[in-house]
Amino acid sequence: MLGVPPRPRARPDVRGARRRLALAGASAALLLVPGLSAAAPAPASGPGRTTPVQLLALNDLHGNLDAVPGPAGAVQRRGPDGEPERVQAGGVPRLATLLDRARADAEGADSLTVAAGDMIGGSPLLSAAFHDEPTVEALETLGLDVSSVGNHEFDEGPEELQRMVEGGCHPKDGCAEPGRPYDGAGFRYLAANVLPRTASGNARPTARPRPVLPPYWIKRLPSGERIGFIGLTSKDTPSAVSASMTEDLVFEDEVATIDRYADELDRKGVRAVVALVHEGARPPGGTYDATCGENGADDRLDGRIQGIAEQASPKVDLFVTGHSHEPYMCSVEDPAGKPRLVTQSASFGRTFTDLRFDIDRGTGDMVRSSARATSHIVTTDTSGQPAMERVVEKWRSRSAELANEPVGYVSDDIPGRGSPDPETPLGDLLTDAQVAATREAGAELALLNWGGVRSDLVHRASGQEGDGVVTFGEAFQVQPFDNPLVTMTLSGRQLLDVLRQQFSGANAGYPQVLQISDALRFDVDMSREGADRLLAESVRVNGEPVDEERAYRVSVNDFLSQGGNGFSVLKDGTERTSVTRDLAAFTDYLKNHSTPEEPLGPPKADRITWR
Repeated sequence: MLGVPPRPRARPDVRGARRRLALAGASAALLLVPGLSAAAPAPASGPGRTTPVQLLALNDLHGNLDAVPGPAGAVQRRGPDGEPERVQAGGVPRLATLLDRARADAEGADSLTVAAGDMIGGSPLLSAAFHDEPTVEALETLGLDVSSVGNHEFDEGPEELQRMVEGGCHPKDGCAEPGRPYDGAGFRYLAANVLPRTASGNARPTARPRPVLPPYWIKRLPSGERIGFIGLTSKDTPSAVSASMTEDLVFEDEVATIDRYADELDRKGVRAVVALVHEGARPPGGTYDATCGENGADDRLDGRIQGIAEQASPKVDLFVTGHSHEPYMCSVEDPAGKPRLVTQSASFGRTFTDLRFDIDRGTGDMVRSSARATSHIVTTDTSGQPAMERVVEKWRSRSAELANEPVGYVSDDIPGRGSPDPETPLGDLLTDAQVAATREAGAELALLNWGGVRSDLVHRASGQEGDGVVTFGEAFQVQPFDNPLVTMTLSGRQLLDVLRQQFSGANAGYPQVLQISDALRFDVDMSREGADRLLAESVRVNGEPVDEERAYRVSVNDFLSQGGNGFSVLKDGTERTSVTRDLAAFTDYLKNHSTPEEPLGPPKADRITWR
């Protein structure tokens, strides 16, 4: 079980020579707390009575040290004509350059770099091949000071997270760098609402156990003021990772957790408090600089973080969030009716948020009227920071042979993660591959959660392999979890119930549309509510209506088989067997169904009909 880690080791200072660079090279947009004029900043408490602070905020990097190719790696912004346009973004060497420039632009302010979870997990081969130790080194080089955990920090279980924090070689694969044991994260990881589970199934009510990692971190600035950072992840984390990875943990309510530690920080005299919360929402706008309130009271965040920010203690001044991968800069009123910023950057290192505020030297509190946020796109025309390029290329050279191996061929882009539609061409391809790989176990159908598709397949070469060639590294980026595939028996009634769960129960507010293999067809009517959105009479298997009494053999990944993403019916599937894993199924399918002369084209993605 995780324990409280030792104080992280000192980071190498990679900022110094670039502190005076001017901020340039990135698209940017500014948000001020309501009531503050961009032309006339709010007055301080008096001359020399405030300390300026900068927070550079990230979230959901998922080990993407390189820019993600295709639509999943793009950001939408307003073009010169005012119409939306998409631009490619990302890459940690470029991100490092822009963070250096942002720090230089804030000269005179105390600058900290913070994150809101999922910085590791679901990573491409470049990092995942070494259990995300390359990403930790990159985050240290970026100058990260503190991060909350996210759900994907638990992808390999709490013991592996402890190793990531404290150091030590991997228990199975050994040291990633021969002769140099991994020495842990040089930044703080926080997990305020993650507690050990006891034999009774819950955290002990009489002697409350400590969180598995520190709940907060207090930073004392050179001028003497202190900032408290409370870090936590979504209480729904157990449904977002394989159940076996979190069975020994309890994830407590976010608001109650924030309130508890805001009070504790207050008792310690810490008045400026920031919550790093791995929970998010969808913004009202679709561009990287989305804000709230431009179109009235209903123009607000659509997701759980809105309620958390409205209900959590007024002692918290600012929320840095993650999880939904959607960039936004919004102001939400706390329970006392006072506005506070709630921000999130785009995933995969495509954007970052530059937050500025003042701390009153007399009270130690944040001057909320001084708070402002600027969102920056990590544009691909930005030059890479040399120190970060050396880190990335060091690890790339060690995985290059495996990453560059050709495994298949495509005739065009096959959108997955970046597709605008719930059913994606790449999702269709992956589920067909899973049926083919598990046919010996009797599979007739395959179902795949949308989150199991992590990127797109892009026709343009990412290296020297040539256009249309799919390398192992590119396939791994699509399916990085290497989940076992579980083939189970479901009755027709259970199959219908699984399909209804896309729109009901835990998924009533935010439908989780499954990717489906070629034998399955169904219609959806989104004008209805909940489970009724599935038009059950339309469901067909191999062209025939579903027989509720008949047994069907269905393949899913291990995450879904344990009821992940709210698909609890799948836990009741019987006659389970596992003959392969999702990544192997995908690469084998590419090898067996494509050649340079006959590459695979994108499926039509017409298996689900939307009425």
